[in-house]
Amino acid sequence: MTATLDNPGDKVTAPCKLAHVVLRTSNFNKMRDFYLKFLGATVSFENELMALLTYDDEHHRLGIINIPDLAAKNPGTCGLEHIAFTYSDLQTLALVYLQRQKHGIERFWCINHGPSISVYTHDPDGNILESQVDCMTVEGATGFMTSDVYQTNPIGVDFEMKDLINRLKSGESEDEIKKRPTSGPRGIDSVPA
Repeated sequence: MTATLDNPGDKVTAPCKLAHVVLRTSNFNKMRDFYLKFLGATVSFENELMALLTYDDEHHRLGIINIPDLAAKNPGTCGLEHIAFTYSDLQTLALVYLQRQKHGIERFWCINHGPSISVYTHDPDGNILESQVDCMTVEGATGFMTSDVYQTNPIGVDFEMKDLINRLKSGESEDEIKKRPTSGPRGIDSVPA
């Protein structure tokens, strides 16, 4: 049955895309400058209250709101865990990693989750950012996430970015690099903060 205004049905219609994320900060200039570099973004709008940044065909993907005297982020409370940004391939992910290093933006964790390979970074306020490449189709990832391997270790297997870069430079195929290594059990307590 197709939903109509007279009979909307029980299931909520899914959005067509995620438009943007907005962050609150008392560290406005530092956060704006960080995200301009981190995302290779440009400013769509800015005043003393907010900055709206974009990096693609959307008018803004990230908003940063300037709110004086906010308390520091407390990782011991509930709330947003992280924001993830997808890159087209491992070559681009490695390039972005090296470019960010030149701006003093360092990663704190690199992991092959299985469905994706990810590099995690903190922004100046301590928010966690994931830069990732998909390793599987949606169907493949769904199948992997229902496997015993994923049930045993839903976190993934850590790696060093310099090793990934060396594998790419040696000519190893991205498909081979994307394969998640065999591992034993792993839980949330092994995830760096």
